[in-house]
Amino acid sequence: MRETILTLIDFFYTPFRRFMPLQTFRYAACGGGNMALDIFLFFIFYNFVFQKQVLQLGFIAFEPHTAAFLGAFCITFPIGFLLSKYIVWTTSIVKSHVQLFRYFVIVIMNLFFNLFFIKLLVEYFHFYPTIAKIITTTISVLFSYLSHKHFTFKVEKE
Repeated sequence: MRETILTLIDFFYTPFRRFMPLQTFRYAACGGGNMALDIFLFFIFYNFVFQKQVLQLGFIAFEPHTAAFLGAFCITFPIGFLLSKYIVWTTSIVKSHVQLFRYFVIVIMNLFFNLFFIKLLVEYFHFYPTIAKIITTTISVLFSYLSHKHFTFKVEKE
């Protein structure tokens, strides 16, 4: 499976070779694919699973956009980690369990960032939830890239 994904991503790298290193392109491809999946899942959860209704769990209630965000997160978190570990940052010197913990910390930071800004954009600025999700996710990509490159999956300096 890994080789198939690498072959597919590397095939599309040729026109971008002059503009970015292969690892950055792989990050963009994997992150972009996972982000597209996240937005698609958010849309499906929001519109069809929760049907734009508040999710009542008895002891807590979630607005439909918050519930959709959390539902999509539960699927894209493990996919994102596996793509990062086995496709993008393959030369990391950090042990796997430490990578997973660090990845989790960065993702949780992004989770709170996303929740805050989605709620802000939807509830206070009245953006459509999917548009709010796209804006918020786009902003967090740079932070994630730098954090994972220099912290989660760092490599030994030459």
